[in-house]
Amino acid sequence: MRKKTNDEKGFKTMKSNTRPFLPFIWMTIGSTCVAAGVYFFIMPNGFATGGVSGISNILGYLLPFLTPASVLLTLNILLLILGFFILGKETSGKTAYCSLLYSFETWVFEKLIPMSAPLTDQMLLELIYAISFTSVGAAILFHTSASSGGTDIIALILKKYTSLNVGKALLFTDLLIALSSFVVFGIRTGLYSVLGLFAKAFLVDSVIESINSCKYFTIITEHPEEITQYIMTTMKRGVTSHPAMGEYTHQPKTMLHTLCRRFQATELKKTVKRIDPNSFVIVTTTSEILGRGFRKSLYIQTADKKPRVYPYFTFFENPTACIGRCM
Repeated sequence: MRKKTNDEKGFKTMKSNTRPFLPFIWMTIGSTCVAAGVYFFIMPNGFATGGVSGISNILGYLLPFLTPASVLLTLNILLLILGFFILGKETSGKTAYCSLLYSFETWVFEKLIPMSAPLTDQMLLELIYAISFTSVGAAILFHTSASSGGTDIIALILKKYTSLNVGKALLFTDLLIALSSFVVFGIRTGLYSVLGLFAKAFLVDSVIESINSCKYFTIITEHPEEITQYIMTTMKRGVTSHPAMGEYTHQPKTMLHTLCRRFQATELKKTVKRIDPNSFVIVTTTSEILGRGFRKSLYIQTADKKPRVYPYFTFFENPTACIGRCM
């Protein structure tokens, strides 16, 4: 077995040292996206697409002596306390970081770039940007088991104890806020708010699935050794193999199963066809992968009423394990 060089050991050590900071980098990016969407597009237009920002807009309009920032801070603190007791220290800690960062960034935007009116007079265009920024940011935060605070915490609680997915949980908790905008801001703004709420719910799920997306390969070949060697040594992925029989040709073959990221899929297809032009390759897209060696956790309530932790794959860690190491 080849010994690792000092450079390889140093790179591995550096990678291990930087890995704990990756979730905070992604949480910072997600919080910034949410803050930008809320300050530049939601607040100036009076959109109430749910969340504490929607409540802040409504209360700020009805009660001029209350500022949206004070309402935002108060409600976030109350919901953070609720999340601490229900979701646990880890989730509440991450959410507290994101919530405070999101509030601080909104305050910074307010000081550096004061806004008294929307950026444009195109309300639909403003809504598109508002939903895009907040949905991408919320999806990134949910993917790291955090949120920007507010009603996102309620969505996480519903997700933990029910079969609702994130988008539907958000839709359920924010629908009442969006409907309130009809009374406060009028029919036009209310219609845009409801439209934005539905669009946000679907876009959050789409972004999460896109982040988790991997390519699952089923390869039927007569040259399994070369293909397996390429997958395990070059791609650093695991492989599961078992014998198969081609009923049309009546020739023995080997069936290989492996997973890889999307950017690796094209090269793997080319390599398989180069090694075995007669191979049969099936490629499917999957976003839910359970098994040993993956980063995140899936909590399942078992018959003995004790939670079990099952890991699942996420984009934010570079896993070298694959289904070959799980079976």
